[in-house]
Amino acid sequence: MNQHRPKLWTKDFIIVSSVNFFLTLIFYLLMVTIAVFAVDYYTATTSQAGLVTGIFIIGTLIGRLYIGRAIDNIGRKKTLFIGLIFFTLTTLLYFLNIGIAFLLITRFIHGIALGVASTATGTIAAQIIPAARKGEGIGYFSMSTTLATAVGPFIGLLMMQKVSFQMIFAFCLVIGIIALFTSFFLYVPAIETSDVNKQGFQISSFIEPKAVPIAFITLAIAFGYSGVLSFINFYAIEVDLVKAASFFFLIYSAAVLVSRPFTGRLMDIKGANYVIYPAFIFFAAGMFVLSTANRSFTLLLAGALIGLGFGNMQSCTQAVAVKLTPAHRMGLATSTFFIFLDAGLGFGPYLLGFIIPITGYGRLYGLMAVFVLLSAVLYYFLHGKKESMQKRVLDTSASA
Repeated sequence: MNQHRPKLWTKDFIIVSSVNFFLTLIFYLLMVTIAVFAVDYYTATTSQAGLVTGIFIIGTLIGRLYIGRAIDNIGRKKTLFIGLIFFTLTTLLYFLNIGIAFLLITRFIHGIALGVASTATGTIAAQIIPAARKGEGIGYFSMSTTLATAVGPFIGLLMMQKVSFQMIFAFCLVIGIIALFTSFFLYVPAIETSDVNKQGFQISSFIEPKAVPIAFITLAIAFGYSGVLSFINFYAIEVDLVKAASFFFLIYSAAVLVSRPFTGRLMDIKGANYVIYPAFIFFAAGMFVLSTANRSFTLLLAGALIGLGFGNMQSCTQAVAVKLTPAHRMGLATSTFFIFLDAGLGFGPYLLGFIIPITGYGRLYGLMAVFVLLSAVLYYFLHGKKESMQKRVLDTSASA
């Protein structure tokens, strides 16, 4: 039976996953170091340092909005080249210490470049993964992002203790060049683009309508997870678990890596609901455990549960967005997914920052556990119910 399964781990799949890993590694490495750089080199205020970090995500959103529409007119591989060249050249600007305003511009442009390049990698990956293994393949592809979210901050924090910021930027530049060089060996099959050239301003030219319902779910869960990304270190200081917190994202990534081979295949065989509903429960449980953390074990258990929950939901919702969309609009579907994901991760900390003075960190995570469960109800109405009905129809026709 396995002999008839289409091959997933092709040369091109490995290359595009590797390029995505390199891009995300640089993104997360700079996310944990650039605010300190702004304070040390430009005596930036706390709000300015936060803006230096956050303006990158605004740039990424703008890059995705544009390229989601244009990618199939430009060409998917050509878009990747443009994005990688743009991304690598922008890294050189970090070496110019002209002022805080120039650093903000650099971060904004760098974000646009990432939006272009990472939308291209996601679209190419979705295209070259066999249809019968779409859930499994996107699960493995998104593992490149998951690994980078753990490795990037780890390298960044380590380098800040050992080397200068100029060396950190040089490291990012080398990684960018490696990503660009690797992409030259990537083959992307041509596709039909018969009705992607519509004229005039239309929302559907920037957003894929069929992907919007599942993208809203992605926005909701990313909003919940943003509280973990942004405030886990502050919470760890408050509960005196700083050492354990340094391993939080490693445990998170390990949980994703262990579970991803099973959840991807389960989604392809049984459907998204069989993965996403349990993932909501794991995610909510992880948030609740985090809210009560008073020992290292509890904190790390929360990391594992959140990895099983959010880590798997992220790849499954991306797979759903792609499966619902015609091949020639796959770029828009990928762009739509990431726009909503970035919006949740980017604006979540800002909004949650108004709640924390009232609730504190622990109670915030307790509230986020409830929010995640409510998001499961939203998922049922936006996609889960429809998927269940389609699955029953398929099962009935298969047994007839």
